[in-house]
Amino acid sequence: MPNPSRLRAAALPVVTSAVLSGALLAGCSDASRSGSEDSGDLAAQNLDWMDCPAPSEAEGAGSAPSPLPDGGEWQCATMKAPLDWDDPQGDTIGLALIRAEASGPADRRIGSLVLNFGGPGGSGVTTLPAFGQDYAELRTRYDLVSFDPRGVGRSAPVECLDDKQLDAYFQQDATPDDAAERRELLEKTEDFNAACEKHSKRVLPHVATTDAARDMDLMRRVLGDDELHYFGISYGTELGGVYAHLFPEHVGRAVFDAVVDPTQTPEQGSLGQAEGFQLALDNFADDCASEVEECPLGDSAQGVKDRIARLLKDLDRKPIPGVFPRELTQTAATGGIAQALYSKDFWEYLTEGLVQAYDGDGGVLMALSDSLNGRNENGRYSNITAANVAVNCADDKPRYDAAYVEDKLPEFRKASPVFGDYLAWSMLSCTGWPVPGAGDHPDVSSPGAAPILVIGNTGDPATPYEGAGKMVEALGKGVGVELTYKGQGHGAYNSRNKCVQDAVHGYLLDGRVPAAGTVCS
Repeated sequence: MPNPSRLRAAALPVVTSAVLSGALLAGCSDASRSGSEDSGDLAAQNLDWMDCPAPSEAEGAGSAPSPLPDGGEWQCATMKAPLDWDDPQGDTIGLALIRAEASGPADRRIGSLVLNFGGPGGSGVTTLPAFGQDYAELRTRYDLVSFDPRGVGRSAPVECLDDKQLDAYFQQDATPDDAAERRELLEKTEDFNAACEKHSKRVLPHVATTDAARDMDLMRRVLGDDELHYFGISYGTELGGVYAHLFPEHVGRAVFDAVVDPTQTPEQGSLGQAEGFQLALDNFADDCASEVEECPLGDSAQGVKDRIARLLKDLDRKPIPGVFPRELTQTAATGGIAQALYSKDFWEYLTEGLVQAYDGDGGVLMALSDSLNGRNENGRYSNITAANVAVNCADDKPRYDAAYVEDKLPEFRKASPVFGDYLAWSMLSCTGWPVPGAGDHPDVSSPGAAPILVIGNTGDPATPYEGAGKMVEALGKGVGVELTYKGQGHGAYNSRNKCVQDAVHGYLLDGRVPAAGTVCS
């Protein structure tokens, strides 16, 4: 698919007037590299907090964040960090931060709670206000803080293609059926990567997850905290794991939700997502077929899936009208279906979009696809695609070619008849990337770190449930504490399940670590 480096592992998408808003693995870290303790005067900088501006185009544009329901205001600041952590006294970049100060009594305040919502490539400066009320309980004792990681949004953003070029990029066939289509896919991928080098050569070598983890430790110091209290979702769990590996002595109370498997190669991660999204599609089909009212998509769960497969095959031959003047292609429809599977709340949009597509109208599915790709209703793109591929390619050492992908197609198709090709061909995204990748997978081993609550969702499509157990094992004995949520969608806390939220609140607010193996349903 044209969407880079597998389906993004990000927090739950946001619904606006239509359906809008939105990888897995990172490279091995080297603890011998410079840490935030070498950042000199930067640790003593004072942040100039002020009213937040409207989001930049790279952050997704829109309006400045509205006050919280209790009248609390969002404040923004820019933190200076080294461009190159190997040269912490050299050039600096600005990292965009946002916060809402703690709402409870000052003598009950624990410190700052830093949140990362995933991606890689997601803007925390825009996502935290969108979900702000969901974290109201945590705000009683913490300043809620998030940020645009380096390469993202207003933090030295990676730039590649312009809006018009991205429209064309996402219209291409990302599941090639013959040699000519394979050549075109490779050419488009190489053109995208060359554009990233042309426009962002200075920053590309410095956007790895290890760099972002060092930024977070500098952030901890600048915010005045002895420990980093942290809530990481999706890719944010990988970032948190890398932080814990580099700075185990500074890990405070931490929660990982929608957990990335830190032991997988990029290929294994893509295959796991194929299985995960297929499972989510199976669950969607089962749910539709089990409703008391007749399912508008088919007479049975298998009938629902067969009809979806026929639609995608038909679109490969002949696209239908999407969001004018663009057409709904097979690739865009597959991306739209995947986007809707991130949350059970989106299943109704998927049903509506499929019904319309069967009647020749691809508008809803294309709006969902646009959401996955960071395109707003005005045709402007955030830089989530550029940042996503830049971080993944800085982290991931393997560089796959077309012959390798073709050899793996049977395995991917077995994992998912719908998403297999889509995710297999996405492994080409780092072909010709100008910066070498760091490793096959991250090192998150964190001996001596404080307990980290690790939450896996059995129905998660983007970060399959098994990753939570692998993260617990990789963190090391006595660090990871696993909790299972038997649910649907990407993540657990934002499902508003009381059992999950009680466990998270109990730990982050009161320091009560739940029993390992706790199950919520």
